[in-house]
Amino acid sequence: MLVGVDFGNDAGFDSELAELALLAASAGDLAVARVTAKRRSPDPALFVGSGKADEIKALVAETGAHGVIFDQALSPAQQRNLERHLGVPVADRTSLILDIFANRAQSHEGKLQVELARLQYVATRLVKRWSHLERQRGGIGNRGGPGEAQIELDRRMIGDRIKSVKARLEKVKRQRGTQRKARERRGTFRVSLVGYTNAGKSTLFNALVKARSYTADQLFATLDTTTRALWLEQAGCAVSLSDTVGFIRALPHKLVEAFEATLQEAADADLLLHVIDAANPMRAEQQAEVDRVLEEIGAAGVPQLLVYNKSDLLEDSQQPRELVDWTLAPAGQRRCRVFVSAHSGSGLDALRQAIAEAAIQARLIAGNPTPSDDVRFASTAGDHDPTVPDWHEHA
Repeated sequence: MLVGVDFGNDAGFDSELAELALLAASAGDLAVARVTAKRRSPDPALFVGSGKADEIKALVAETGAHGVIFDQALSPAQQRNLERHLGVPVADRTSLILDIFANRAQSHEGKLQVELARLQYVATRLVKRWSHLERQRGGIGNRGGPGEAQIELDRRMIGDRIKSVKARLEKVKRQRGTQRKARERRGTFRVSLVGYTNAGKSTLFNALVKARSYTADQLFATLDTTTRALWLEQAGCAVSLSDTVGFIRALPHKLVEAFEATLQEAADADLLLHVIDAANPMRAEQQAEVDRVLEEIGAAGVPQLLVYNKSDLLEDSQQPRELVDWTLAPAGQRRCRVFVSAHSGSGLDALRQAIAEAAIQARLIAGNPTPSDDVRFASTAGDHDPTVPDWHEHA
């Protein structure tokens, strides 16, 4: 059963719980019922209040649900109280995302990052989980001071494991830093794909570099960063293209911290391809969420090329007039955007051209011109007024 609470301060509240249902499906769960509620603030004990908790309990019995998933983060006490009241396991959005990441991570680095995030999450959930175990006394027989309670032993074991995982991740981070420095010495132009989860980043990555990264119509299909060389005939050079983990609304902060080594690819890039699902009615909110996470990881200043993917799913009345145009970012800077379909291949040539022009411009700034540097980055956009987009925005 899916539960969401509207506190009135979240303009992006999903009243249909559609994204939570997709997350549940990605974790292998089937949503049998959805419940929404409105409150001014969370109930300290049951999050939704006793009346709504009784309603959920009745629906659990009626539908035979095996568990309840909340769209917001629950405190350890709220989760414990809800499980006792409802009689079934209770999870929140954070734990659901962590479960998905744990099942999808393939590389050694990815598994370490997920383990760190899960350990940090579990460490806050130990409170009173061991109330059935009495504090044991130390010493010989019954003499001596109080020994360690089970909760203290577990907290210490988790703390030791967190230190160990962090040390191993720091080693991975140094290795990635060495690889990045090697690319910098070679003067390689670095491009990273970023975007909301399920926007089609991996499909676009495969279409551009003929790779075989795993793709699926589900959230967080790809977690591990993959880097390939992309040859750009227009620029007469190859650039490095990296596919990174997707972002999502309310992405747990600890998860962002754990994936620092992976997300550093985006922060160190020369150009970000911000992939947006053009057919998603929530695309503006998703774009804003990605920009928020990019700012959190220190990548807000990296130039962005907006890539509106899945244009083949748009209605005829929504099709763009031009494959390439310009738009204004919230901060006021101009951004080039390209409309593509990674599935059909439409617009990929225009995207390669835009990437090539960005690479050429970077070489000009670095003082390393080539014979093909007579192409300017803005040439594909024409003489459009950036305040009047050529694409029909629909609600």
